[in-house]
Amino acid sequence: MNLQDAQNAIHAVGVFFSRSRDATGAGRRQIIDRNWIVVAQSPGPGTPITEGSAVLSVVKNGEPNSCG
Repeated sequence: MNLQDAQNAIHAVGVFFSRSRDATGAGRRQIIDRNWIVVAQSPGPGTPITEGSAVLSVVKNGEPNSCG
């Protein structure tokens, strides 16, 4: 899922502040959310979240990742 769609899903459950981070460790900023793919999340799927507790790890579209 791209970062924008993931953020929309988080918003749909009433949480409006989440964070994202470059999963490569390079510290790149996610300016255009649709250009990034979510490869991991914290907390894990099905775990309730609150404002700011969701962290999405992302790589740019087309970069190698563990999600196929």
